[in-house]
Amino acid sequence: MTGGFGGTLVFYFNQGGPVMWPLLILSIIGVIVILERAFTLYFRARTRTAELVANVRRQLQAGHVDKAIKACDEYRGPSAAIIKASLLRWDAGKDEMEKLLENAALHEIARLERGIWVLALISNIAPIIGFLGTVVGMIMSFDVIATQGLNNPGAVAKGISVALLTTAGGLIVAVMVLPFYNFFSTKVAGYIREMETTANILLEIHEQGRR
Repeated sequence: MTGGFGGTLVFYFNQGGPVMWPLLILSIIGVIVILERAFTLYFRARTRTAELVANVRRQLQAGHVDKAIKACDEYRGPSAAIIKASLLRWDAGKDEMEKLLENAALHEIARLERGIWVLALISNIAPIIGFLGTVVGMIMSFDVIATQGLNNPGAVAKGISVALLTTAGGLIVAVMVLPFYNFFSTKVAGYIREMETTANILLEIHEQGRR
């Protein structure tokens, strides 16, 4: 066994057999998605929504729709996107404005949720692949017993080792990915509530401006 933590991981990976490769691929995909979603949801999508809405309200009440649009460009995030989409058609009627906000919100929700389903898929598939490795390992052990009896305990133990390592590998991948799926889902739900509140405020301002 190679010394060090990395060497130990490589040793156990090799001991686990071919089933470890799809688990490795799933873990790499999971890490990529986690990093990309973390950057998007915690940096690119985050904005000072209350400050933006107050700024837009002030500009609209003064009749400066163009300045309100420019204010949206100074912020990022889904709420800023739906505000700008509505301002570009600010002369629309109530029904059209509601539909416009709904479509803009759906577009932003799709962007926020992009890739999260991959984490859910990995957390479900990884343990199943691990259990497949368990079956493979047990078959290896029983094949040895069937052909050699109990005269070769080392070969029997090797199959059992494969079974345990692949099971552990599948569970480790799932445990690594599932919390992030829950964190990101909660974050997206928060952005959706924020967009709903923003849309309601915009509709109120829009109706006040048409009276």
